[in-house]
Amino acid sequence: MATLTHVPDLLRIATAGSVDDGKSTLVGRLLYDTKSVLADQIDAVTKASVDRGLQGPDLSLLVDGLRAEREQGITIDVAYRYFATPARSFVLADTPGHVQYTRNTVSGASTAQLVILLVDARNGVVSQTRRHAAVMALLGVPQLVLAVNKIDLVDDPATVFAEISAEFADITRTLGWSAEQVTSIPVSALHGDNVATRSENTPFYDGPTLIEHLESVPNVTDRREVGLRFPVQYVIRPRTPEFPDYRGYAGQIAAGRVSVGDEVVILPSGTRTTISQIDTADGQLGTAHTGRSVTLLLAEDVDVSRGDIIASAADAPEPVQQFSATVCWLAEKPLRPGARLLLKHGTKTTQAIVGGLEVLFDEQNLSVIDTPETVELNQIGRISVQTAEPIAADDYQVNRESGSFLLIDPQGGNTLGAGLVGDAVSPLHLKELV
Repeated sequence: MATLTHVPDLLRIATAGSVDDGKSTLVGRLLYDTKSVLADQIDAVTKASVDRGLQGPDLSLLVDGLRAEREQGITIDVAYRYFATPARSFVLADTPGHVQYTRNTVSGASTAQLVILLVDARNGVVSQTRRHAAVMALLGVPQLVLAVNKIDLVDDPATVFAEISAEFADITRTLGWSAEQVTSIPVSALHGDNVATRSENTPFYDGPTLIEHLESVPNVTDRREVGLRFPVQYVIRPRTPEFPDYRGYAGQIAAGRVSVGDEVVILPSGTRTTISQIDTADGQLGTAHTGRSVTLLLAEDVDVSRGDIIASAADAPEPVQQFSATVCWLAEKPLRPGARLLLKHGTKTTQAIVGGLEVLFDEQNLSVIDTPETVELNQIGRISVQTAEPIAADDYQVNRESGSFLLIDPQGGNTLGAGLVGDAVSPLHLKELV
């Protein structure tokens, strides 16, 4: 049996903020200071910067690669970047700042364990800051960093930083975060102050640099630990003389861990059995964890198909066909009651009908509207859903991976909405923010 090799600690992070707050420059700075870009890329950026009349490299050019972004001077799509330090590896989703691209922010932050929310020190907390904070609360992001950028451009940086931090703390406390989950750091992405190295220009600040904080923050994936959630992607039956009776179930572990001998339940059928073997391309394992792609073999010959979920018998979710969900609508055509769509949860796709539209979350005004007539593009609302087949979903507040789903156009196959199982809107005391 193969032994488990060391897997570097991976933290999924995202950036958010208003236009021109310096997100692209900050991401470029993170890549540059962690030596995560090639020398020829640096040379190309330096040359392009000189051609623009700049004295030093414009690090935002390292990440703003799309032509439309360069022409408009804004970031309009979610771009994923990878960098690492000796202590930890990172996957970063750089999300847009424009109000009309809320859907992109939801997409980028939906799997993040930490979000870096930028504000311009000259402008402080603005309406878009409050909107993004509310969206992060809806998505259940465990950790926030408020990066007060361009701190070098204000006359009294100590006072400005203290005031912005205090205002943001009031907002996040109202939205449900504890003080331990929110960290404020004064930075200058352009000059690198407090990004990878401590700055002598901010003597009032004695906390960690941004990199130090990213390296040390707890790697929290969910609100609470749950047992195994393994969506079956493919049934493997080679039917060869070497493996005449082999029947394995391949997929990626969405949550929890699995070990040989564990008791599991097949959902939605409810059949119970135990794990007899865990196979990988590198050999057999005794235990596998979240994110690992494996093939599971079961002790009994039971009926398991693609779309089923193999779950821990101790805390398996109850399969449901009718439930409430929070949905971010991604399509030009608005969502109306009675819409017939396809719902994709894990590896399972089934027909679904949208019942009532219960609540609309107005992230522009940080308020909620009861019984809306429609959910428009980029809007977030709570809806009721009925599926043709039962799905084994956790509440999103319990487990983000097994509590999310997609709504799909049955004709064209386009993704229409991203959904969170359960009531993610009502816990927010939004009216206190207005």
